[in-house]
Amino acid sequence: MIIGLTGGIGSGKSTVARAFESLGIGWVDADDVAREVVKPGEPALSAIINYFGPRVAKTDGTLDRAMLRSLIFEDPSKRQWLEAVTHPRIRERLIEHLTHLSGHSPYVLLVSPLLFESGQDALVARSIVVDVPPDMQLSRTLARDGVSAKQVHAILAAQLPREERLAKADDVIDNSGNHAHLMEQVERLDRAYRNG
Repeated sequence: MIIGLTGGIGSGKSTVARAFESLGIGWVDADDVAREVVKPGEPALSAIINYFGPRVAKTDGTLDRAMLRSLIFEDPSKRQWLEAVTHPRIRERLIEHLTHLSGHSPYVLLVSPLLFESGQDALVARSIVVDVPPDMQLSRTLARDGVSAKQVHAILAAQLPREERLAKADDVIDNSGNHAHLMEQVERLDRAYRNG
């Protein structure tokens, strides 16, 4: 069984995934896979450089993700183009990783910030939304990523609104409290998923 794990930027998806991992659950992070499909030598990287120009490539040939992020969040049509190039490749690679993991774990997590937006929720049996208040999302992201508040707001605008994401969730984890509170919720869901 595949469980989708999503939440807005700064909600703590990776923290929650590591909590499940501590209980023996395997997980695949769509962000990691998104980085895989744009590594040097991958067709998606060549397409991106052809479209945006050499300014999106670092001197070592890798993708300048910060430069690309600033370009796509200034222009929604550029973000749509990028998603059309990368999302099918990401989906294919996700399926490969999830299939490999499924034999080694009672169930597996697909951790994806755009689970619903990208249609990846079609790959999962259930979905968990990690939720925190918007002011906490903003402060965590500013502290972690060193980006401007304007850029965080642009990223938030590209994600589903909080209310819509919560309405689509099968399960919700409140990640605004302490680690003990988080683990209580994770352990409860883990028991439910193991019992099918």
